[in-house]
Amino acid sequence: MTIQWPVMAEFAPNPQFHREGLIDLCGQWGFAFDDADLGMLEGWWKRADVFDKAITVPYPPESKLSGIGAPGFHPVIWYHRTFQTRKLARDERLFLHFGAVDYAASVWVNGQCVATHRGGHVPFSADITGVLIGEGEQTVVVRAEDQPRDVRVPRGKQDWLEDPHAIWYHRTSGIWQPVWLSVVPALHFTDIHFVPDLINARVRCEVRLNAAPIEPTWLTLKFGVKGKSLAEQSVMLADSELCFDISIPQIEHGTYRDHLLWTPEKPNLVDAEITLEGKMPDRVKSYLGLRSVSVGNHLFLLNEHPYYLRLVLGQNYWPESHLAAPDAAALRKEVELIKSMGFNGVRVHQKIEDPRFLYWCDVLGLLVWEEMPSAYAFSSSMMERLSQEWMEAIRRDKSHPCIVAWVPLNESWGVSHIATREDQAHFASALYHMTKALDPSRPAISNDGWELVESDIWSVHDYAPDGEGLSSRFHNREDMEAMLKGMGPARRRLVLGGRELGDKPVMLTEFGGLSYTPKQGDNWHGYSTVSDPQEFEARLRDLFLAIAASPNLAGYCYTQVTDTEQEANGLLTAARVPKLPLETIRDITTMPAAIMPQEKVDNARRVARKAAGHE
Repeated sequence: MTIQWPVMAEFAPNPQFHREGLIDLCGQWGFAFDDADLGMLEGWWKRADVFDKAITVPYPPESKLSGIGAPGFHPVIWYHRTFQTRKLARDERLFLHFGAVDYAASVWVNGQCVATHRGGHVPFSADITGVLIGEGEQTVVVRAEDQPRDVRVPRGKQDWLEDPHAIWYHRTSGIWQPVWLSVVPALHFTDIHFVPDLINARVRCEVRLNAAPIEPTWLTLKFGVKGKSLAEQSVMLADSELCFDISIPQIEHGTYRDHLLWTPEKPNLVDAEITLEGKMPDRVKSYLGLRSVSVGNHLFLLNEHPYYLRLVLGQNYWPESHLAAPDAAALRKEVELIKSMGFNGVRVHQKIEDPRFLYWCDVLGLLVWEEMPSAYAFSSSMMERLSQEWMEAIRRDKSHPCIVAWVPLNESWGVSHIATREDQAHFASALYHMTKALDPSRPAISNDGWELVESDIWSVHDYAPDGEGLSSRFHNREDMEAMLKGMGPARRRLVLGGRELGDKPVMLTEFGGLSYTPKQGDNWHGYSTVSDPQEFEARLRDLFLAIAASPNLAGYCYTQVTDTEQEANGLLTAARVPKLPLETIRDITTMPAAIMPQEKVDNARRVARKAAGHE
């Protein structure tokens, strides 16, 4: 076995599900606005003359890097380009793939509709073999509809007003993740997932094909580490779906575990190659991390050991490209910056992130809380849309070792009356249970921040302006539990329905939000302000000292990584420039948790305030 994986191929839009020979379709496309929504009536899918602009895919037309830079309301947009094909063998199929198109997409190839899809953060594909016109040039047209005022769609932090307000940002419409072609056999893999089981020293493998094989077919799975074989197994597959276990006896022995188990400090990965045998084999390269995640005894557990979460909130938004990354290198840089500030994880906020970002979190060692983008009005259509897209997101991402928690709802967005309306509470409970049914191997948080129903972690948002406020709520367990059973710092109930707190961990999953005092006339939103870097450092130390002194918290999440449009409360500017030296931020964020005597905290707080000129 000689595979060396994971290694980023020249073009790998999803490194955890990679075939050789992918054809990149990013770059220049024809483009047209359809503000009057005439394209369907006038048959734009079979016309080239209406595409009077050029756009650079995969940047949204609202962004500068797209070459369009039109952030206003344009509910319907169209794309057009041609591509070349070779002659396909009899048992080959050509697929067209989209990483994400926001929000509803229709796709035509050579004038024939090949796909429709709804969901702005998740991928879809189309078999276009049957509509190809011989060899040579083919035409693809995409219609994307993103109604900006429709708050029943999962839109995350994208504003429904024309100009950004409060904590919402400019929109990301249309194609915003890679587009590519792949040639696959007629019978091929559509999903491959790995679920480690450390207790029983095995990995559960879940495989799905596009169809059931005509006759039983052999499937071969190989695991390797740094080019050396770890395990290999062949199984007979007679249906379109198969689950089987592969034994990894090495993880039972202490001498091997440190070299095999995945943690942020030692992000060991196992190469995987899975082959569907036959006249034309299908071969996919992947990888996995051997690790377990659980909660108990008021603790978060990684690989069965207590692990303190030091998270930071990531909007993962760039001024020049919005939700799309400026380039593939920016995704790696974001992970490196977060780690350099001392955090061991990121809560990606209101966004299903590009698989290449998750790849670098896997490779470099950064925990991820994955969160579904919210809708903002409760209705039957909202429930259908959000549930479907959330299922697709979990289906795409559940093999990533970096992901350690699922968050389907945030701060009651879309379920604003969850505390008093049974239907909204039932929906939040249903999302929790659906998440656990799709992936029981990770914790799920039903409604991060407050008004929690069923949940594996009691997560609280608290934007106290100083450490004293945090200490008053989280230092004493009796005080903290009284808060959880009553009203929280945002004057919202925290745990609904009289649910028992049990031994679930408590985490402070949003706090901080410090920003510099805005200038008069600035479009600004923040929580607490500071006047200069000295006060910024002092206030940060004050907040983190309070957290370090709490024996009751299993982790935290600071708001946030970068300034994002008018929400200027990042540790970095929007251009990714640190507001304090990285080593200073790291010193603050990595204070030992729950071992700092209160006397030392009080003394350090006085020193910090004096340095800021407040005493």
